[in-house]
Amino acid sequence: MRALLKILIVGAALWVTTLVVDGIYVQADSLIERLLTIVCVALIFGIVNVVLKPIIHVLGCAFYVLTLGLFALVVNGGLLLLTGWLSGLLRLSFHVDGFWPAVWGALIISVVSWLLGLFLRV
Repeated sequence: MRALLKILIVGAALWVTTLVVDGIYVQADSLIERLLTIVCVALIFGIVNVVLKPIIHVLGCAFYVLTLGLFALVVNGGLLLLTGWLSGLLRLSFHVDGFWPAVWGALIISVVSWLLGLFLRV
């Protein structure tokens, strides 16, 4: 149940990101199709984070220390770009148009997920 709630929180954060950030969008005709796309992208984003983020943390530990953690924005932006690319391979209508929209989107996803997690106590 907790994992499902986390996926829904990330999905809500992705939805907010598509509304706020130019360059991150979902091209879907209906609301149901848009919601299903967001949920699928949230699953992909979660899998990408679970698999790659620990490896990147270990390999890039010095960069995290040298930049006082700001390197995390670059890493999260890269993971969001990778998620957009994987979504394209799976023929989902989620698009990330470049590095800077990905960095801003990752920042918004982090903040919205954190706020919703606080609110829902997850």
